Amino acid sequence: MLVCSCNYITDREIKDVITQLLDEDCWQLIVPSKVYHAMAKRGRCCGCFPSVVDLIIRTTEEYHAHHHSTEDEVVVYMSRLRQFHEENRRADIERRLKGHRAA
Repeated sequence: MLVCSCNYITDREIKDVITQLLDEDCWQLIVPSKVYHAMAKRGRCCGCFPSVVDLIIRTTEEYHAHHHSTEDEVVVYMSRLRQFHEENRRADIERRLKGHRAA
């Protein structure tokens, strides 16, 4: 499925990059910009970033389930990642509201 129409990136390509990053360091914090940088791409409109974050979460959960990470390690990491995701969503909404008010 096409996730980023600006760069023509599929969900499979994103999942593969996330898995490669996790193979390098399974507890690193992966964000959309890190995924795009690993693909030598950059976000243009960045409308795909929420979907990329969802793919990061799902792929990371699957990775750790497959590699038998302890439940405590996974819960702490995933709660940090979800908190980061929510903070960025709120910031995005605030930016949009400011832009709408200025117009």
